[in-house]
Amino acid sequence: KIQESERERKSMSGVAKLARERAKKSSLHNKKLRDCSIHLNDTKLKDKGPERTSIFITEGNSASGSITTSRDPKYQAVFSLRGKPLNCFGLTKKIVYENEEFNLLQAALNIEEGLEGLRYNRVIIATDADDDGMHIRLLMLTFFLQFFPDLVRKGHVYILETPLYRVALPPGEIAQRKKRKTKGEKETSEEYTYYCYSDEERDHALHLLGKKAQLTRFKGLGEISADEFKELITEENIKLRQVTLRKEDTYKHLLDFYMGKNTPDRQDFIIENLVMEDEQ
Repeated sequence: KIQESERERKSMSGVAKLARERAKKSSLHNKKLRDCSIHLNDTKLKDKGPERTSIFITEGNSASGSITTSRDPKYQAVFSLRGKPLNCFGLTKKIVYENEEFNLLQAALNIEEGLEGLRYNRVIIATDADDDGMHIRLLMLTFFLQFFPDLVRKGHVYILETPLYRVALPPGEIAQRKKRKTKGEKETSEEYTYYCYSDEERDHALHLLGKKAQLTRFKGLGEISADEFKELITEENIKLRQVTLRKEDTYKHLLDFYMGKNTPDRQDFIIENLVMEDEQ
């Protein structure tokens, strides 16, 4: 550990100061960040508002555009990634300062000196529900575990669960059903649109709505309109999965197993847990 610390100290020499100055300038206009007005480290606020503060880390302009338009600008910020971030496994913290994206994210979160100044209670990784999205999710978790493990340990990192399907009735069918109700049918709390997070939920929604139902498969966050996203990320409806570490887990062991060299143990793990899905 002493030797590792010494190597990191030498590699950081001069880099941190330069990057800090660059981050200070960018804080006036962080081009990756669409900020909110209330922050977790706002000590003057007496209510529980700061506990609701979130930052969505998204990929690309289309996804970040939908979330930015539909978010609550009082409590929800958005940080847009350019694409797949760098795989930082095994690298020193010097890379956090040399890599513009990591440096801007560190500045946005305000965690360079520790979590005392953390600006958002929830750091939410919001990626597409496809292979590329899962890869980006893994790379971001590697970044946080490698350099800011306390952010995970203290329960600030989350995964945004986004719907895979929308099952809805066409407008004409909705009008017909409402018309029938006005003629004396018993009023019910029937829904005409369902957002489904699994194949089981999809099948159930199709059964409820009947043969007239229309099925949409979301291939990415950019395909979900701003109006739809507005409902999905409200405090009441948002579906989040907290990233946690079990007591027996050490983040260094996890990173080495999943992100290190392609060992026989990892190959066996992949083969044993591989799930094949039929393309529809």
